[in-house]
Amino acid sequence: MSSDSVNSRRPARVVLLCGPSGSGKSTLAERTGLPVLQLDDFYKDGDDPTLPRLPDGDGPDWDDPASWHDQDAMAAIRALCAEGRAEIPVYSIPDNGRVGTHTLVLDGAGPDSGSAGAFVAEGIFAAEIVRRCAAEGLLGAAICLRNRPATTAWRRFRRDVRERRKSVPYLLHRGWRLMRAERGIVARQVAQGAHACDGPDALARIAAVTTAPAPAYAG
Repeated sequence: MSSDSVNSRRPARVVLLCGPSGSGKSTLAERTGLPVLQLDDFYKDGDDPTLPRLPDGDGPDWDDPASWHDQDAMAAIRALCAEGRAEIPVYSIPDNGRVGTHTLVLDGAGPDSGSAGAFVAEGIFAAEIVRRCAAEGLLGAAICLRNRPATTAWRRFRRDVRERRKSVPYLLHRGWRLMRAERGIVARQVAQGAHACDGPDALARIAAVTTAPAPAYAG
């Protein structure tokens, strides 16, 4: 491959979108019009012996980052940024496990494209990989969606009941715990490098990523 061809290669960049469960990440990601990588698909299976447990004995702690395959998520992000495509697991939350795979393809991105692509990777653990993505030159932006805790709790409960994610008693118990912890969750994600903001500000920041020039890819 010639040096001119190498220098014309443009990587995609990832927008990491985090925030408490129920903060509106999936809805906002869809509104951007960009390809979306659902980071929840990298949860561990429910029978994984390494799953963290809740202290009260109420099963796995799905809000602990240790319940998530961060290395698999990073591998998918690297592939999307460099090649414009990646094989992604399909995870069923009601079934507590992976039920298949699918291929995510970014239009206008990859090693043969002269233009930069962008995609959103959203999930409650997105902040866990902000520094790694930044260090590897993959990061376009890191955003934490922030709302009033009561608003987030109500949205989360309605979504989880509608999607039949867990039993209602479990959802109520988890919802109360997460509502009390929400400000601490946001503070942790900000400390990890995400910018806390509301939906309109988040959309503006993502739009800025899609219009900014990207560095040439020499990988």
